[in-house]
Amino acid sequence: MKRHEEKRTRLLEALRERGAGGVGLAKRTSNLFRDRKAPARPRVDLSGFNEVVRVDVAGGKVEAEGMTTYADLAQETLAHGVMPCVVPQLKSITIGGAAAGVGIEASSFRYGLVHDTLLALDVLLADGSVVTCAPGNDHRDLFFGFPNSYGTLGYAIKVTARTVPVKPYVRIEHVRHTDPKRYFEDLEARCRARDADFVDGTVFSGEEMYITLGRFADGAPYTSDYTFEHIYYRSIREKETDYLSTRDFIWRWDTDWFWCSKNLFAQNPLVRRLLGRERLNSTTYAKVMRWNSKWGFTRAFSRLTGKYPESVIQDVDIPIGRAPDFLAFFLREIGILPVWICPIGGYDPQTKFPLYPVDPRTLYVNFGFWDVVRDPVRREPGFYNRSIERKVEELGGVKSLYSDS
Repeated sequence: MKRHEEKRTRLLEALRERGAGGVGLAKRTSNLFRDRKAPARPRVDLSGFNEVVRVDVAGGKVEAEGMTTYADLAQETLAHGVMPCVVPQLKSITIGGAAAGVGIEASSFRYGLVHDTLLALDVLLADGSVVTCAPGNDHRDLFFGFPNSYGTLGYAIKVTARTVPVKPYVRIEHVRHTDPKRYFEDLEARCRARDADFVDGTVFSGEEMYITLGRFADGAPYTSDYTFEHIYYRSIREKETDYLSTRDFIWRWDTDWFWCSKNLFAQNPLVRRLLGRERLNSTTYAKVMRWNSKWGFTRAFSRLTGKYPESVIQDVDIPIGRAPDFLAFFLREIGILPVWICPIGGYDPQTKFPLYPVDPRTLYVNFGFWDVVRDPVRREPGFYNRSIERKVEELGGVKSLYSDS
């Protein structure tokens, strides 16, 4: 705690020395996927706010600085036998970023999104002050308005989040379905039953979709390794049951950024060996994507083949009763596969976050899809993304704003 207070004091002194005028935040990590040019302006370096402050096992909470990655946060909390209620899928996501944006994972059917699990935020405001906001204090409006604000209201330099106890292993069960309507009915039933610790799913086609159930276990007859030569999402179609260490389960999607590593040829065994275990991760892929976005190599290559590409990198949340309708639209009009499915529930019915409005009585389904649509016809910019947004609005859904909007 003392180290954090010292860093906070130095930050406030630096801001006072700069005086009036706008400042930007100097950050080394980002999981935003929007092409944009940052305006030239003074920047405050917050990269040092990257440590876990305190793990309170008895109190069921953890305090961490805003730039703490979930890789570091999970490592520290797991050492104490707990984990944050919701740990987003990618190691490079920071707890401050998840608080200001939207964070989700397979535990979200129980606990909601990351912001549903927060207890307090220390927020750096535009006037250079820091306020502590919580559901029950004078800054409650900022607490509830912060999620999905993406830094427009301030930056979280410290976050307090709820934790849950863990066991050493997770037993995984993959349940196959061939009919979308039955698939989402079963997904809802399993979420309502609450007899699993984790629930998510994967759609490979309109006739092949899986519900994946994860349950903590004290022991395991074996554990699989998807951090190098083997690829997790392929195992969903190959195995009915599987076992992972809890740490590897938390990061099962990171090695191949779900399945997006295919766009970098990183699912080729030779390429994987050349990259090595340490570079097979979402951080590497994000750097390559931003480099490509800056220089436009994919766009140039697609034009040579007579195609017009549009990046479609989105997460949208749909009420589960309309989920079959959205999937039918998506398969017909967009066609990106696979699609990640993640149910979201567990909301406090008395709590509302105005920038991420959901009905607390409703189970939602997150559809995650991250790829490029290559069209032989030149369309207006954002044609497919706007089409998705219209459908989400029509079905009473909501989308996160980390990418093109």
